[in-house]
Amino acid sequence: MRAVVQRVDGASVVVDGETVGEIVGEGLCVLVGVTHDDTPQKAAQLARKLWSLRVLEGEKSCSDLGAPLLVISQFTLYGDARKGRRPTWNAAAPGEIAEPLVDEVVARLRELGAPVETGRFGADMKVSLTNSGPFTVLVEV
Repeated sequence: MRAVVQRVDGASVVVDGETVGEIVGEGLCVLVGVTHDDTPQKAAQLARKLWSLRVLEGEKSCSDLGAPLLVISQFTLYGDARKGRRPTWNAAAPGEIAEPLVDEVVARLRELGAPVETGRFGADMKVSLTNSGPFTVLVEV
């Protein structure tokens, strides 16, 4: 699993004009990509990592502050644009594999006590955020 993690001061995701997920104030916006050999165990590992990652102001984690996370599925994180001008998506898991694993990340975060908002899997989402820092990091498990 791969996640692009951005420290934000607010973020939201809109589908068909409706806000389906939003966090206010300091937190993390997390774009999650799934590949073919990912497992529920990797999803749990990613959730623990996201909850405890010390990237918020003052080297604090979401678990330290009770800060929210906005988790959004994004298969394009496994795009490969090394050849030609058009990316390939061969490394991205198909929806029937990816969706339950993204849901598992969210469920495990909530089990840890995290306030989590989400996008809508497979939808055309409009994501807005204020990147604080800016601070962006790639996390792979």
